[in-house]
Amino acid sequence: MNKLPPLASLRAFEAAARHLSFKRAAEELGVTPTAVSHQIRLLEDTIGMRLFERLPRKVALTETGSQLYPVFRDAFSSMTRALGSVTREGSRKAFTLTSTTGFTAKWLVPRIARFNATHPQITLRLYPSDAVTELGTGAADCAIRYGKAPFKGLVAEPLFTERFAPVCSPLLEIRNPEDLFNHTLLHSEWRRNDEFTPSWKKWFGHAGLSGKVPEVQTILTDDSHVIQAAVAAQGIALASTVLVREEIEQGLLIQPFAPELEGLTYHFVYPETMSEDPNVMAFGNWLLEELAGTPKKLRTDRKETV
Repeated sequence: MNKLPPLASLRAFEAAARHLSFKRAAEELGVTPTAVSHQIRLLEDTIGMRLFERLPRKVALTETGSQLYPVFRDAFSSMTRALGSVTREGSRKAFTLTSTTGFTAKWLVPRIARFNATHPQITLRLYPSDAVTELGTGAADCAIRYGKAPFKGLVAEPLFTERFAPVCSPLLEIRNPEDLFNHTLLHSEWRRNDEFTPSWKKWFGHAGLSGKVPEVQTILTDDSHVIQAAVAAQGIALASTVLVREEIEQGLLIQPFAPELEGLTYHFVYPETMSEDPNVMAFGNWLLEELAGTPKKLRTDRKETV
């Protein structure tokens, strides 16, 4: 081959291979899944080999695709670093943070004006996604992730541990756990499923009511929608106490009783190379200060990477 295939085809392949999804690659690139499929088909025709197995509801890399993916992943990452290295020091004013859709909508967005007020020279781009986004590939520079550290290849700064509890509108007049049997139970459909995944079954067990657990009647796929339904008095939500803090302070929701279920920890994570980026570090320090209410700094000696 005397020349490379079109850059758009290579970019579509790298994103689709990273997500193992044409749909998520399309969301990242700002195009349609059909456009991603077309670019990948063009690349396959150019090299004369298949890169993906098209399976029902998903795709998988072929042996050729698995061989090429790390090459293109590293190439795009190298190009990103090279462009950054030739930019004048201090001129890079924008960076991208990714986090779950619920945390972005309910915690970050209401507070982002405070970050902008104290750091007007920095442009922060929010990339909400419930899928884990690989950092350092151009899609995102840093992330807020929920789970157990360490995160492979990343520096991880713990922020806070999540807790879940029943919350509802005061209009429902819920006073004790037995009242739950007379109302709709709301729940968010989580991608993960382990001992730390909250569920009404676990909550009723902690409350000593495991012998009579009602069926969950309404399941939504987005935390913010669950909270909205609870505010509208459509039922009782098993929700993050962090994400509903504003609604509770405003009197839109109440936490009528205990217990609370303990979850995992939110972390601010970034590639170690990003520790030299003043904008990413400024945002991390702002996060810690926002959570603590007092000035704090990231520990630059923290090396929670593997």
